[in-house]
Amino acid sequence: MRRGVAVQTGVALLAIAGLVCGCVTINLLPMPGPLEEKQLSGSGSGKVLVIELSGLISSAETEFFLERPSVVAQIVEELSRAAEDSDVKAIVLRINSPGGTVTASDILHHELKAFKAKRNIPIVAWIMDVGASGGYYVAVAGDKIVAHPASVTGSLGVIMLTINAEGLLQKIGIEATAVTSGPKKDMGSPFRAMTEEELAIFQGVVNSFYERFLTVVDEGRPNLSGDQVRKLADGRIYTGEQAMALGLVDSLGYLEDAIELAKQEAGLSEARVVTYRRPGEYHPNIYSRLIGGGTIWTGVANLDLLALVRGRTPQFMYLWMP
Repeated sequence: MRRGVAVQTGVALLAIAGLVCGCVTINLLPMPGPLEEKQLSGSGSGKVLVIELSGLISSAETEFFLERPSVVAQIVEELSRAAEDSDVKAIVLRINSPGGTVTASDILHHELKAFKAKRNIPIVAWIMDVGASGGYYVAVAGDKIVAHPASVTGSLGVIMLTINAEGLLQKIGIEATAVTSGPKKDMGSPFRAMTEEELAIFQGVVNSFYERFLTVVDEGRPNLSGDQVRKLADGRIYTGEQAMALGLVDSLGYLEDAIELAKQEAGLSEARVVTYRRPGEYHPNIYSRLIGGGTIWTGVANLDLLALVRGRTPQFMYLWMP
């Protein structure tokens, strides 16, 4: 047995022994610590802060086996710290997300607007691979939106996620019974098909969230009329070039271009480009991922469909989910 494997095995055995006898506690996985500032490039007294919005926009606190703040909690924490640092003169919000829940997306949009009202410094949103649906909803809180030339954005709209497992349960001889106080109490249950009336009720909720989406985009993109926004918001995606031609983004460029734009908007000829990190995280450059591992689709893959089967309520999402 190699030495490294032997040490890891020994630590694991100690942990197991501790669980059995209750005499020792060993944390085998790193615990999150307070944010630390990390300078990535540049010089000068002013700072351009790069904040990342990556993956599914959700309030979920746990990513796999590692305890991590949710995307919402992480960004709110970073904004709170930036609000107290007068040297932070601009923010670049690096977005790589297909969207997420309606509520989480709206909270981030609200927090960015509140930060803007408090500090009144420019916020430039930069779309990397994907900035769709809820990702775009958050982006319009910024003063400018820059999209990578090969990015995908759009998908303006709402989707409700639920499943109907009634046929499967019948095949395996399982019947679910719900005792309710009213006929609509279990609407959306995965154990039975929805009635036409229940579908209409859910459609009304989706339509309400859709109108909110349109309002947010209309306010965030004053170059577009309400009718133009509604025409663009049929759920389709757009390339970065298409989005710029349609007025959904202001320009095309790389992250360096977004940083330069943020400096210009803040009136800075030079600035330090900084980010916040947890102890032990390694970020050698502006493209390093700031929150956890995985891809933008990791959160989508982890949508708990089995929980829906067990009876979780349907989820309303600002999400591009092909």
